[in-house]
Amino acid sequence: MRIVVLDGFTLNPGDNPWDDVAALGEFTVYDRTPEDQIVERAAHADIILTNKTLLSAQTIEQLPNLKCIAVLATGYNVVDVAAARERGIPVSNVPVYGTDSVAQFVFALVLELCHHVAAHDASVKAGEWSRSVDFCYWNTPLIELAGKRMGIVGFGRIGRRVGELAHAFGMDVLAHDVEQGKAPEYAPFSWGSLDEVFAKADVVSLHCPLTAENAGFVDLALLGRMQPHAFFINTARGGLVNEPDLAEALNAGTIAGAAVDVVSSEPIAPDNPLLGARNCIVTPHIAWATLAARQRLMKTTAENVAAFIKGVPIHVVN
Repeated sequence: MRIVVLDGFTLNPGDNPWDDVAALGEFTVYDRTPEDQIVERAAHADIILTNKTLLSAQTIEQLPNLKCIAVLATGYNVVDVAAARERGIPVSNVPVYGTDSVAQFVFALVLELCHHVAAHDASVKAGEWSRSVDFCYWNTPLIELAGKRMGIVGFGRIGRRVGELAHAFGMDVLAHDVEQGKAPEYAPFSWGSLDEVFAKADVVSLHCPLTAENAGFVDLALLGRMQPHAFFINTARGGLVNEPDLAEALNAGTIAGAAVDVVSSEPIAPDNPLLGARNCIVTPHIAWATLAARQRLMKTTAENVAAFIKGVPIHVVN
């Protein structure tokens, strides 16, 4: 089997070897592949591995040897799965690998909004503490999470882990999901509508997939339901948010702050309105990227490829 990786750099920038995948066939890895080189590079591939390189219906049609697509992520919207299905090409993903890493990162963002640790560190190193007449100072409000409410939109694996961490911080948890599963054992916990989560939570965190139905659902009207002291967090998909509306809500003081690890077009455009929005933290899509998570992703990818070669594909999404 000829295996081609179209964009392998983010999964393995040098610390996460491809050995287990490479052992399964004739293996070629490209760090990055421009759109106009996809067909050329994958022309003879039986199996394509992609993270964020788009495989459209038109591209799939031009790859007659293609037999399997393995997505190096949980989200698989980069592949036209319907076109692959018509060709009988299974598309596999990695459903579980970053739960703990993403949930941990959510609270890195929340805690930064609560304490602005980096800004205070910078002020100390700029000499502000040395010049202070008092033994301490703070340049922003310092916020305690205990007793506040965490609102979670999308209560799957990651959302539930975020809820567990919120509970450990002493927060109430209010969750919304289109398919409510079993409620967690900790308390206080409650289910709520989307409007209730945005209206009642002190922190709202997104953990839902991006679909045609929910694209841009976080808009000015929904943000307007939030409390003025509340924070908004997005580590899910940038397309869930109307970014001009979020910037407007921040600049108008409708909400107190936001932190996003994902944006609608990545890498971020220089004119993205969130870059200049008030009290908005923007990180470069790194919640998933701990070494531990990337090692789990690599292990499952090798399992996906091996299972296909054996004729029993796993984690098939189409």
